[in-house]
This record gives sequence, structure tokens and C-alpha cells, in this order.
Amino acid sequence: MTRLFASDLHLDPGRPDITTQFLDFLDGPAREAGALYLLGDLFEAWLGDDSPGTLGETVMAALASLSASGVGLFIMQGNRDFLLGEDFCRRAGGTLLTDPTLVTIGPQRVLLTHGDALCTGDAGYQRLRSLLRDPEVQRAFLALPVDRRRVLAAEARAGSRAHLAGADEYVTDVSPEAVERVLQQAGVSLLLHGHTHRPAVHRWRVAGRDCTRIVLGDWHRQGSVLRWDETGYELLELPRT
Repeated sequence: MTRLFASDLHLDPGRPDITTQFLDFLDGPAREAGALYLLGDLFEAWLGDDSPGTLGETVMAALASLSASGVGLFIMQGNRDFLLGEDFCRRAGGTLLTDPTLVTIGPQRVLLTHGDALCTGDAGYQRLRSLLRDPEVQRAFLALPVDRRRVLAAEARAGSRAHLAGADEYVTDVSPEAVERVLQQAGVSLLLHGHTHRPAVHRWRVAGRDCTRIVLGDWHRQGSVLRWDETGYELLELPRT
């Protein structure tokens, strides 16, 4: 069975080119797969399942159509859309994955994660991440009027851009120690993630084992998909026309 993996589309009303490419992908190549995994940051911002907006409704309908065609759909939260929940997945016809999640692909056991939890060199971000994933904090945010949520989300994105602009590259990438730790804890040698926007395949040895880390790309300039079938896996670039 062919599986497709993508992350970091950052769908946003201000970038209709990305949305158009993604919808074409769902109506085309994705229909030939057995399953599609979306590993976080499908949206640039998600204010809650109760406020999907026009873009959210459009994407849910397209995903539901894909799922109805027989393609398995699996969705993971990212750092931008961590409020995406069970109601979205139900309407999209998909399954919400915990982060991280172990899957079996042929003879391989693969650890899937969005990737932001592995950026442990950024202590400030990790503190913020823990706060934003506190159920009480999330309930308080979702209780606010949608307009207030929108303002707070815009302020958070502006702060994130300022933070990244002043951060060293190693801070915004995954920590090798964190990667090795999660692989050892999961008892696997293959990790697949997004978040860093640095598509690549990394190979190295950990405690005498050959390990592999596959990084998905973002969709800002072109599409990025990992295709995995019985012959192996391949990172694909999808040019935007």
C-alpha cells in the first residue's frame, strides 16, 4: 500500500496558491494512495473546531471527499494548529493522531511526530509549548469570543516571527540528543517529522544501531510529500504552477 506524508502546509486565506495546490493534490495524486498522513501545521492558525471559517470548511470538505473515496486519513496537531481536534477530524473523515505515534510500514516501525518537541535548544519555546498544551489554558482560550481569539493568535504569530528572526539556526532545529532519546524510548531506528522546514534524510548510528531521520518540507514555495510503498520511500517536490 502506498502511503503519503506531508506537513507544514500553513494554509492561510492570505496564501490561496498553497490552498489551490493542496486541493488539487487531494483531488489528484492523493486519490491513488492507500493512506495520507498530515503531520501538523496543516493551518497557519486554528482558532478552534467551532470556528473553522471558509478555509477550514473548504479543506474539511476536500478531506472528507478523499476519505470517502477509500483513502485512510490521519491528522496530527502542529505548533500552529494545536487546537485542531476530534470534531475537525470527524468532519474530515480522518483520525486524530497523538504526538508522537508509532506506525508499522511493511517491516519497518516508524515514529511519527510533528517535530517541535524535539527542538529542545529553544528553552523559551518549550516553556510556551507546555503552557499552550495545558487543557485548562486551552479551555480558557476556547471560551473567548472568536474575534478575541483571532487577535491573540495574530499577536502570537508576530511574536513567533520576531523570535525566529533573532534565533540561531541550531536553536530552531531539532536537538540530536532529543532525537536519540525518543528513538531509544520508542525502540525504533526510524523517525519521520516536519516542523523545521528543512527536508532531508539523515542517517547516523545510535548505540550501535543504524538510524534514519526523515524531515518533511513545508509548502511555502512548492509542495513537499514523502511517498512510501513496497519499494521504499522517496521525498518528492511538487512544483507549483
